[in-house]
Amino acid sequence: MNKEIFKSGNFKSIGNKFVIAFILFAVWIIFFDENSIVSHAKSKRQLNELKQQKEYYQKRIASDRQKLQDLNKGKAELEKFAREQYQMSKPDEDVFIIVEEE
Repeated sequence: MNKEIFKSGNFKSIGNKFVIAFILFAVWIIFFDENSIVSHAKSKRQLNELKQQKEYYQKRIASDRQKLQDLNKGKAELEKFAREQYQMSKPDEDVFIIVEEE
């Protein structure tokens, strides 16, 4: 008896309508909806990139704070920084720049 119900034409048409509606709903949710799975994946990837940038900039801030503290220690540290970073020299000195080749 159960086999006769499934083979009847009425059940097939109702089953197909529900299957088609479910497929359309699933496609809509996955691709077209504002909160679709695709946009969720893009947002998650962007969030991970932003977290990596945050870590990078936090490290840079810590490094720059350390450099600032070193520069504020005194005139000798400030002069050392200017010589190393900007190749500055006193009027009677010569500056030699050595570039290491890899």
